[in-house]
Amino acid sequence: MSANDETIYLKIDQNVLVSDRNVTLGDIASITSSNETMARQLKQKKIYSFRDNASGKTPEIQRVVFSVLKIVELIHEDYPNAEVDNEGEGDFIIEYEKNPFQNKGLEFLKTAVLCILVFFGGAFTIMSFNNDIGITELFGKFYYQVMGAESSGFTELEISYCIGISIGILVFFNHFGKKKFTPDPTPVQVQMRQYEEEVDTTFIENSGRGGNEEDVG
Repeated sequence: MSANDETIYLKIDQNVLVSDRNVTLGDIASITSSNETMARQLKQKKIYSFRDNASGKTPEIQRVVFSVLKIVELIHEDYPNAEVDNEGEGDFIIEYEKNPFQNKGLEFLKTAVLCILVFFGGAFTIMSFNNDIGITELFGKFYYQVMGAESSGFTELEISYCIGISIGILVFFNHFGKKKFTPDPTPVQVQMRQYEEEVDTTFIENSGRGGNEEDVG
């Protein structure tokens, strides 16, 4: 059996991040075949080059949508009789980010600002909830019924409630600093992954409708 008759197994994720403007098949795909030489050569095959803009500069971030059929077409340029078995996405995004770790200071600043917004936003939400349900009056009535005395507003109930909220938040988000309590993904990670998938799906659909997808001719 010749190399052209071999089967090539291909797997590409929905969104692939690259830092080199000249993209090879090995940069975006997992490739295997019983013919190791053919698989190795295909990994070095150039499939796309991100171009400069009108000013002659390469934008920091660029995206292009590819169809796996275009990849199959490019593979058949070198191995016309090879069978390609796609185990990944039918349409995917190649995202080029120039020097993704160059400006760590800016990334740190963004993270700090986000943490501040989340902290004060969460605190405001909790206070608004407590005000809506009248938690102060509720605790006061409950304290009077049990203890037979007026609540000072700073009793065992309020202290336990504050501690309980803190513990509940830590357990729910499954995260404290760099430590996770269980190996399961946190709710934030799950929501971020769902958001990324929805963004990728929308970007792919819009590119397909607009005719901007890299597909077979």
